[in-house]
Amino acid sequence: MDSVGRRAKESRKLLLAGVLINLVLALTKVAGGLFGHSNALIADGIESSLDVMSSAMMWGAIKYAERPPDTDHPYGHGKMESLAAVAGSLLLLMAGAALGAHSIRQILTLQQSSDLGMAPAGFTLIVLFATIILKEGLFRWVSLRSEAIESRALQADALHHRSDALTSLAAAVGISAALIGGPGWAQADAWAALFSCAVIIFNGVGMLRASMSEVLDAQAAPEVVTEILTAVRAVPGVTSAEKCRVRKSGLMRFADIHVRVAGDCTVREGHDIAHLVKDTLLEGDFHLADVVVHIEPETHEDAMPPGI
Repeated sequence: MDSVGRRAKESRKLLLAGVLINLVLALTKVAGGLFGHSNALIADGIESSLDVMSSAMMWGAIKYAERPPDTDHPYGHGKMESLAAVAGSLLLLMAGAALGAHSIRQILTLQQSSDLGMAPAGFTLIVLFATIILKEGLFRWVSLRSEAIESRALQADALHHRSDALTSLAAAVGISAALIGGPGWAQADAWAALFSCAVIIFNGVGMLRASMSEVLDAQAAPEVVTEILTAVRAVPGVTSAEKCRVRKSGLMRFADIHVRVAGDCTVREGHDIAHLVKDTLLEGDFHLADVVVHIEPETHEDAMPPGI
C-alpha cells in the first residue's frame, strides 16, 4: 500500500473510532439530560450527535477522495475531503445557532416565570466530567495524527472533540452553580448551554475558513514551500529556483515551480534537468501527487550578485 493509501486508511480508522465514541456519548448525555433535568447536558448531547454525523461524512469523503484520477478528474478526487469539511462546518454553525436560540428562549422564560424550574440532578456531573477527560484525550490524539497525516478531515474531527470537551466543561460549571446555589440559580444551566453554543459557532467558523481556503487552492504553508525550494536548488544543473506554487487536494499536494538553468543548455539538457527536479520532489517527503516544472534560462544579469 502506498503512502496515500496508508494515511487514508489510518484517517478512516480514527474517524470510525470517533463515530462510535460520539454515538455512545450522545445517547448517554441526552438520556442523562432528560432524566437529570439538564438543558445544558441535552445541548451537549445534541452536539455529540452532530459529531457522529460529521465524522461519518468525513469518513465517506476520505473513501471517495482515494479514487485515482480519471478522464473527467485528471487531478484526482481529493477535493471531496475539503468539501466534506466545509459541509461539516456549516452543519456545526447551524446547530450552534439553533441551540443558542433555544437557550435564549429558556432564559427569558425562566426570567418571566415565578417557577424557577427544577435543579439538575447531581449524577449529570459524573457524565460530564467523564466526557471532558475522554474528549480532551481524543482531541490530543487525533490532532497529533492529523498533523502527521496532513488531513483536513481529521483536523476538523479533532476540533469537534475539543468543542465537545469545552461544551461539557461549560455544562458542568452551569450545573454545579445550579446545584450549589439552589432554585435561584436554575438559569445557570441555560446560560451554560448558551455559552456552549458560542463555542460551537466559534469552532465552526474556524473550520469553515480553513476548509474554504483549501477548496480555493490557497498556497501551502511557507515552511513547506521553503523546503521544496531548498530541495530543488540542490538538484544538479539547477542554478536557482524562486517561483513555487503549491496547493493541497485531499491528502496530496500539487506543485508548479520555475527553475533556472544555464543559458547555454540544450533543449535536451533542460528537459533532463526538469525530469530530475520532478523525480526528486515526487520521491521526497512532500506528499506531492504531481509537479509541473517550468525551465527558464539563467542570464548574465540573473547570475550577477546584488550591487554589481
